[in-house]
Amino acid sequence: MINMILLFPLAACILVLLIRNRFFNIWMVNLYALVHIAASCLLVFGNEKTAGLPYFAVDNTNGIFLIVLSVVYLAAAIYNTGFVKTLAAPDRRISHYSCMMMVFVLAMTGTILSTDLGVSWVLMEAATLSSAYLIYFYKTRHSIEAAWKYVFICSIGIAMAFVGIILLNISSGDVNSLNFAKLYETAAGFDVKFLKLAFIFMLFGFGAKMGLAPVHFWLPDAHSESPSPVSALLSAAMLNSAFLVIVRVFKILEIADCTTYARMILMLMGFLSLFVAAVFIFHIKNYKRMLAYSSIENMGILAIGLALGGAAYYAVILHLIGHSLAKTSMFLTSGNIYSLFDSKRVKSVSGLLCADGKSGWLWIVSFLAICAFPTSLLFISEFLIIKTMLADKHYVLCVVFVLLLTIILYGLGRVVIKMAFGELSEDKASVIETNKTKLSICMWLPQFVLLVMLFVFGVYIPDCINEIIKMAAGTF
Repeated sequence: MINMILLFPLAACILVLLIRNRFFNIWMVNLYALVHIAASCLLVFGNEKTAGLPYFAVDNTNGIFLIVLSVVYLAAAIYNTGFVKTLAAPDRRISHYSCMMMVFVLAMTGTILSTDLGVSWVLMEAATLSSAYLIYFYKTRHSIEAAWKYVFICSIGIAMAFVGIILLNISSGDVNSLNFAKLYETAAGFDVKFLKLAFIFMLFGFGAKMGLAPVHFWLPDAHSESPSPVSALLSAAMLNSAFLVIVRVFKILEIADCTTYARMILMLMGFLSLFVAAVFIFHIKNYKRMLAYSSIENMGILAIGLALGGAAYYAVILHLIGHSLAKTSMFLTSGNIYSLFDSKRVKSVSGLLCADGKSGWLWIVSFLAICAFPTSLLFISEFLIIKTMLADKHYVLCVVFVLLLTIILYGLGRVVIKMAFGELSEDKASVIETNKTKLSICMWLPQFVLLVMLFVFGVYIPDCINEIIKMAAGTF
C-alpha cells in the first residue's frame, strides 16, 4: 500500500504529460485521490502498521495525519473537477497544473510517512518547489510576487532546518543516524546545549512551512493568489505535514529532558501567531488573505496545545482535524465566490446569499465551524485547551488566549456577514447571472460533506477514529 501511494503519482504524471487532454487530467487527479484514501484507510485501520519503501512507514503518530491528508485531497480533487472544466487555459497548461498537484500531494504524503528526519527535510523542500508553480498558475503580477516570496522565505526556512539537523547530529555524538526511532532510543544521552540550539533552528525552519509567526510572511500572499483547490491543500494539508515534523523533533527534546525549554519556545510562537492574526484580521481587503490569517491563528493554537501537554495533546489532534475540514470548506467555497463576483476584494462582494444560496450558506456554516461554534469539533478542542490551561493554573495565558480568539472571531465575522447578507448591487447582477453557469455540483458537494463530518464529530467520534486519535496523542 505504501509503495502504491508513493509510486502511483509518478506514473500518473508521466501519462498526464504525454496525454495532454483536460478530461484525462481530471480523471487522473481524481483516480490518485481515490487510490490515496483507499490505501490510507487500509494502512491506518488495518491490523498491522506496515512498511513499504525504505524510510517510509505508518505508525501510531502519523496515521491520523495521513487520513486527514487523504480526505482533504479527495475533497480538493472533486472540487477541482468543476474548477478545471471552466478554466480558460490551454490543455498543456492544465497538464502541468495537474502534474504539479499530484507531485505536491506525493511530497506531503512522503513527509508524513517518513521515518527519517533527513528524508522529511528533502520532501518538505520538494513540496515547496512543486507548490510554487501552483501558486504562480494564474501568471499575474501578484501571483508571481507571491510565488517568489513563498520560495524565498521557505528556502530560508528549509536552510535553517538543515542547520538544525546538523546541530542535532553534533549533539547525538556517535549516533550517525537521523532515523526517528534511533534518535528516540538514544536521545537521553544527547548533548543538551547543541540539542537546544538545534530545536530553535528546526522550529523556525519547519515553522516557516507550518505558518507560525514570525516566519509566516509567505502565507497570506500564497493563499490569496493560488487556485482554490491549491489553497485548500496548502492550508489544510501542507501545514499539518510541517507540524508533524515539529512534533517528532519535540519528542526528542522530551526524552532528553528539555521539555520546559521546548514548551516555552512553542508557547511564545503560538501566542505570537494568535497576536499577528488578531492584528491583521482587521486590515483585510482580500477575503482569501483573511482565511490565510485564520490558518496562522490555528497553527498557533496547535503550537500552544503541544506546549501545554497532557490532555491538550488529544485536543491538538482534534483541532488539527477540525481546522483541516473547516478550512478546506472555506477555501473551496471562496473559489465559488471568486467565480461569481470575479473579485477577491471584500468590498466587491455583497449579497452572496442572493447571488448563490448554496455557496452563501456554505460560507456561513464554514465560518461557524472555524470559529468553534457548537457542535463544531473545534469547539471541543479549544474547550479542552482552555480547560488544560485552567487546570495547570495558567490563568493569565488563558485570559489572553480567549481574548485573542474573540478578537479574531469578530474580525472574521464582520467580513463574512457583510459578504453574505449585504445587498446585491445591480451592476453585479448580470455578471453573476452569467458566472453562475460555471458552478456545478462538484463545487458544492465536497464542502457539504466536510461540514457534516465536522459537526457530527463534535457530537460523536466513531470508535475506530477515536482510537487512532488516542494513539497519536499518546505518542506526543
